This record gives sequence, C-alpha cells and structure tokens, in this order.
Amino acid sequence: MIINDLVIRGDEKIIFALRKLYESRGYSQYKMIKFEEYDLYVRNKDFLASENIITFNDTNGKLMALKPDVTLSIIKNSGDTPEEINKVYYNENVYRVAKSSHSFKEIMQVGLECLGAVDNFCISEVLTLAAQSLKLISDNCVLSVSDLSVITDIIEKATDSSSLRKKLIGFIGDKNQHQLTALCEEEGISPDITETLAAFTTLHGSPDKIFDELNKLLPGNKEVKRLESIILSLDESLRNIIDIDFSFVGDINYYNGIIFKGFISGIPTGIVSGGQYDKLMKKMGRKSKAIGFAVYLDELERLIEPESDYDADTVILYDDTTDIAMLNKMISGLTYSGSGAAAFRKIPEKFRYRQIMDFTNKEAK
Repeated sequence: MIINDLVIRGDEKIIFALRKLYESRGYSQYKMIKFEEYDLYVRNKDFLASENIITFNDTNGKLMALKPDVTLSIIKNSGDTPEEINKVYYNENVYRVAKSSHSFKEIMQVGLECLGAVDNFCISEVLTLAAQSLKLISDNCVLSVSDLSVITDIIEKATDSSSLRKKLIGFIGDKNQHQLTALCEEEGISPDITETLAAFTTLHGSPDKIFDELNKLLPGNKEVKRLESIILSLDESLRNIIDIDFSFVGDINYYNGIIFKGFISGIPTGIVSGGQYDKLMKKMGRKSKAIGFAVYLDELERLIEPESDYDADTVILYDDTTDIAMLNKMISGLTYSGSGAAAFRKIPEKFRYRQIMDFTNKEAK
C-alpha cells in the first residue's frame, strides 16, 4: 500500500498507516508524558539530534525538560527484560529545533523499539518495518544499511587505542581513504588491515554486489555472515531498496551492530533513522538489547500538500432573516454529497472557497 507515489498528502494519513503497519506485527502503542528530568538528556546529549532543549522548573524546583527524544524516555520508564521481548511503537510530539525554520517546534515523531532478548529475527523484522515504512510514504526510496560490528571487528584488531579507533571510524565516515591510509601507516597498522579499512570508505551498493565483495575481502568473517543472513531474510521487494554503505558509521558510543537510514526522493536528509543501541542500554544500566527507529515527519513537510485547494467547496452567507432549519438542511445536503460547506455572516479573510451562496436579505441592507 503506497500513500502516493509522487506527492504525500497529509501527515495524519501517514501516521495512521504506520500505526496499522506496526500493530500488524504485534507492536503495542507506548504512551508517555511530555517531559522528563533535564538530567536524563544531559547525560545522553550526544544521542540527541540537537543539544537545544526547552527547560522549566517544576514546582519542587527540579529542572525539567520538554522531551526532545522518545527513545530515552522509553528506556528510562520501561523495565529491564533481558529474557523477554518487548515490542512498542509510538506517535508522540517531541520538542526540538526544526531544520527548516531553525527554531523550536512541536514535531510529531513516529517510531518503534524492540527491547529485551533481541535476536537476528528481531533485527530482520525491524529492518523489514523500516523498509515498509519508507515504501508507505513513497515508492522512490532507499534504505541505507551498515554494520558497525563488521567495522569494529577489524578496527579492534588494528589497535587498542580508543582515540585512534575513533579517528579511523571518523575517516571511514568521511570517505577519506587518503588520510585513513596515511594514519594507518603512521601508526604501524599492518598493510592487510589498512587495505580492509580503506575499502570500507568506498564499499557501498546493492546487497548482491557488496556481499560478493565482502566475502572476498573478509572470507569466513562471522559478522559478515550474520549481516548477510539478515539481509537475505528480507522479502525481495524490500532488498531491492537496500543500499549497503559501510561509510555510514553513526555514533559508536551508543550504537552497535546494524544501523540504517532511510531516504525518499525530493528530501536530501534521511526521514527514517535507527539501529541497534545495546551500548546506550548498557550506559543506562540495562542488560537488555535493543533496536529501533524513528520516522521524522517534520522532514516531510515540503512534500505534503493541502488536502484541497479550498477550505470549503461552498460558502453560504446568512443573516438574522435566514431560516436556520433551511440553512442546516442546505449544509447537510452539501456535506452528504461530499462537497462540504461553511456558513458565515461574513467570510473570514483568506478563507478559500469555490462558490458562494447568499441567503441574506439584500433589501434589508
């Protein structure tokens, strides 16, 4: 089911379609309050899309914040269930600086989280739902997928230095093969590992192409085999929109394993973002694993068109002499026929309509 191949019409339709999709796979809706203690976001500010947060003092003097993120609240307020699976979805308002206006805005965010005993099937299911979410919005879409486990497996063999590991990850993310190679040579990293890390800067394409290259580059690598089995478990229609891109590295302080970002034609930034975040769970004192994603509806605003060129198809003017029963009957008839009508004594400024019907007493004027 595609909402519209070319133009998205209405964020409410998108939200309804996404909710229906997630519920069909056993995800239940998670409801939460609008604010959290500010300290929650201070401790995890690198995880947030923006450091700008709206704060206020509670009646007890505690500093609170209107939530700029949903995932942190779900982790904080959910029980730790490392032996069970907890599947939740949400459509909640978050409060953050919008990229379009560079000012604070209330933004509806839809997404899901799978927490607990996350296994390869759970990861496959979340990837499936992320891809289907994109296709619900537009058929002209790409889901970019990477796997930090494959990259870190090689980097950990290269060095024990955390600062050097971060630099290497940074060069891969920047697709800077020249500086990465120079740094490896400077640090005495073996030529084989250097060659492999350098390959990550340009390693992207369709699953068939990339797994052929990866299996030659890293024969028998268990992380590659795991990624391949998960991607190949997806329906062919979904695999066709996947682009494996190892230069997409995310934040290694929070994410691990598979990470992904979804794009649609006409919007330069990602509208879907997610991945495995076991490191964040551990940082917040949880033993559970986790994977999830969010759909950023604010990014879709430039593609969303009004449902109609008019606020009402017909405007009916009335005054004190107009028969109210007749007026109600007229409006009901137009509404029932699908035209829609609005009655006014005086038409509001900028109100858009196709035709006008005047039932005022012109002679009394």
